[in-house]
Amino acid sequence: MSKPIVTLATSAALPNLSEDDAPLPDALAERGIEPRVAVWDDPDVDWGQAGLVVLRSVHDYANRRDEFVEWAATVPKLANHADVVRWNTDKHYMVELEKRGMPTIPTTWLEPEQKLNKHQLHTRFPAGGDFVVKPAVSSGAHGTGRYTAVDGYSRMAAIEHAMELLNEGRSVMVQRYLESVDNRGETALIYMNGLVSHAVEKEAMLGGAFRPDVEAPPEVAHAREATAAEWQLGEQARNAIHSYIKSRMGRDEQLTFCRIDVVEGTQGQMHVLEVSLVDASLYLSTTPGAVDNFADAIAVRAFW
Repeated sequence: MSKPIVTLATSAALPNLSEDDAPLPDALAERGIEPRVAVWDDPDVDWGQAGLVVLRSVHDYANRRDEFVEWAATVPKLANHADVVRWNTDKHYMVELEKRGMPTIPTTWLEPEQKLNKHQLHTRFPAGGDFVVKPAVSSGAHGTGRYTAVDGYSRMAAIEHAMELLNEGRSVMVQRYLESVDNRGETALIYMNGLVSHAVEKEAMLGGAFRPDVEAPPEVAHAREATAAEWQLGEQARNAIHSYIKSRMGRDEQLTFCRIDVVEGTQGQMHVLEVSLVDASLYLSTTPGAVDNFADAIAVRAFW
């Protein structure tokens, strides 16, 4: 009996996987799987012969989303499914999840078709405190800036940032910046095949205005025990996710991997900041057993 094949799809910038994912091929081999690594847009790869394809460091999708989702639709056996990829690569998915009861950070959506001028942008920004401007299609913190509402120069920089994105035909999100991110970071809750794997604390990354000539800082994450309230919010989010997938995509399946980022708001209220089902960093190196959890989750799918 031949071994099942699992291909870990990555980007040209990380053709040998990220450092965090590097132990994964050996862990898959230990489970009787033939592991492969391939760049998602490599024209020489026959994805029909790639077995189960698991998305990993495909962070470049944000600049080529249409091409990426079209590619995903051609992959015969993709984890997570191509319909999920199309949906989760545009942060408008947060609107759908909020409708299903998932607590989110209040967001002002700015759309290119609104043809907003600078004054209209100004009126849509918060009147006080810090706030964030980011594109609806983005990976990590790329394209994201943090601004101060009461500082004229900072506010003008936010207007220029949003206007540039809108002129590129990109939707824009405006959200209040929660001070708890500076004090205790974000918590990432990580699930594999519907089971809890581990949680990490991600340190604050946003220090100021977005600058296209400056790379986004690397994420810094540490293992931590999530609170009962955080896990409860994670389950609430997962229920919303699966409700959407079942009702809109006509399928009811566990996701091979799912990362839910949560933050604490005012008066201790918890909010979901992001749901990552495509290029999610899973912080496998932070927690003993995390690599094995992921390899087990993949193996279940590979041997189906």
